[in-house]
Amino acid sequence: MSYFVTGASGFIGKRLVKRLLDRKNSVVYFLIRSESKKKVDQLMAFWGDAAAGRCIPVVGDLAKPMLGVSTAEKTKLKAAKIKHVFHLAAVYDMNASAEDNQLTNVDGTKHAVELANEIKAAQFNHMSSIAVAGNYEGVFREDMFDEAKDYLDHPYMQTKHDSEQYVRENCKMPWRVYRPGVVLGDSKTGEIDKIDGPYYFFKLIQRMREMLPPWMPAIGIEGGRMNMVPVDFVVDATDHIAHAKGHDKKAFHLTDPAPMRIGDSLNVFARAAHAPQMALRVNAALFGFIPQSVVKGVAALPPVRRIKNAVMKDLGIPEDTLGFINYPVRFDCRDTLRALEGTKIAVPPLEDYAWKLWDYWERHLDPDLFIDRTLKGQITGKVILITGGTSGIGQATALKIAAAGSAKAVIVCGRDQEKIDETLALAKKEGVKLSAYPADVTDEKSCADFVALLETKYGGVDILVNNAGRSIRRAIESSYDRFHDFTRTMDVNYFGALRITLGLLGGMAAKKKGHVINISSIGVLTNAPRFSSYVASKAALDAFTRCASSEYSDRGVSFTTINMPLVKTPMIAPTKIYNNVPTLDPDEAADMIIRAIVYKPVRIATRLGILGQVLHAFAPRIAQIVMNTSFRMFGDSEAAKGKKNEVTGPSADQLALSNLMRGIHF
Repeated sequence: MSYFVTGASGFIGKRLVKRLLDRKNSVVYFLIRSESKKKVDQLMAFWGDAAAGRCIPVVGDLAKPMLGVSTAEKTKLKAAKIKHVFHLAAVYDMNASAEDNQLTNVDGTKHAVELANEIKAAQFNHMSSIAVAGNYEGVFREDMFDEAKDYLDHPYMQTKHDSEQYVRENCKMPWRVYRPGVVLGDSKTGEIDKIDGPYYFFKLIQRMREMLPPWMPAIGIEGGRMNMVPVDFVVDATDHIAHAKGHDKKAFHLTDPAPMRIGDSLNVFARAAHAPQMALRVNAALFGFIPQSVVKGVAALPPVRRIKNAVMKDLGIPEDTLGFINYPVRFDCRDTLRALEGTKIAVPPLEDYAWKLWDYWERHLDPDLFIDRTLKGQITGKVILITGGTSGIGQATALKIAAAGSAKAVIVCGRDQEKIDETLALAKKEGVKLSAYPADVTDEKSCADFVALLETKYGGVDILVNNAGRSIRRAIESSYDRFHDFTRTMDVNYFGALRITLGLLGGMAAKKKGHVINISSIGVLTNAPRFSSYVASKAALDAFTRCASSEYSDRGVSFTTINMPLVKTPMIAPTKIYNNVPTLDPDEAADMIIRAIVYKPVRIATRLGILGQVLHAFAPRIAQIVMNTSFRMFGDSEAAKGKKNEVTGPSADQLALSNLMRGIHF
């Protein structure tokens, strides 16, 4: 038996050809554009040994009359006595332009029918779509067609309807139409070739998994019933129905007879992803009482429009997708079920194969896989400045960045020339290149001179890490006569960071690119007692960062705040009790800064820090009790009391609390 197939290289097409090759003595002629001949070898490999001598490419073009097939090729096709034409080539994309939809779906179908009539094929099989029903309100049967004409609200729907109509009115041979639902990946392998339908929401599910534990209930949408079927069902059903007798001039809904609501199906995928499920679902139809003029007016407001566009872009969800949340059509598929009766061909439960779809998407199609998330890729050709980079966190970060080897320059600055020399010697020992300069962030002239040098020698800075800092651990009741503790801490942690940032920010804005990373503290989130001067200075820096990020979000300059946990550095060395409590080491802290460089988040914080912030927001009295307990349990160090020697042995209670609250300042 001979076949002619358009769209043989497509997701459905190449699987259907493989199925046709299972039939004894079958020969498949398939349309291929001349510029796509390089795909032939890949297709032959996919079809396997059975394709040798039985799969024959025919050069042509959907956009041309008679599919652009030459006279000689048409003669061959006539001689082959084509039993079935399978017309699968089409645009299956709601986001395609109206012109592309018209050219491929309508004109392509016309040209395929012309060729089928010319070569006197015995049967025309047209792969349509449930989109022919448009937004018909109610149950759409397989024998319905014209009833959808007043509900075709989208160019894709209109062209799918027009192309099916052309088949119905112009085929000179018997025809059969197949209307699959939203086609998912293979239920056995999970394979899919593009992101479409429910896959648009996979990134949202993934983000929820990253932010929340799987047991935490979330709020979602109820939505309409979106009919989804795996590609292997579509192929098996099409192959069987096409070859069965008594189905001419009929349309078949290759759909799920028991479709799930969008909210239910998203929960199935959430379970497959081990992400939180949407336990509370809102039916968007409840808001139908709001006049459309009001909805459109609010949506047109610049802030609302920008927020919506930013969120949709970040998640990769096309705007048109939202229009199908309350999809109103139900599809009757009784004719299809009767045609498949006695076979094992049926739509499998989504729950049985959702994990395969998720796994394939996350391994092969997740958009993040195609973004260079390496440190080397993010710093190539860039100038990076790390203040306070001659010891502790700053030094560890500078050495890791320099080791990537792709930056234009990695620069550190510090007040102590001896530490600068030590850092340069360490870099030389490790075989990496660093540039180091003396600069005092508390001195305005020193900062101005340093910024001028950076502009002159390097053309400014692309990534600024404000890491220079000072910490003082002393209770307020021990600070009544120590106002200078507050001024000197503020001068380094807040004003020092601002002196450098303001000096470089203008250049970043002019180039419309730049990234400022401010090292804050977990203490800002937990309101750590005994660190009032330190936390206040970091809180001021956090507030400035939030204001600046709002002003520069459309100027190409991004800001990241890192609420750093307690790190074992020279800055905390005077507090000997920290020798016995769990802390991060500088390399772990450096990894947090590198994550900020690579991913550019608005904030990086530990779960413990976020929990502390939430506790202070929703249960401030309980938060006060927790922090006061730690305050009284640990007490001031001997150094804070003005004594040289300090008792370092922590009690069992202190060890237990510090292990439970790793990274919190005590």
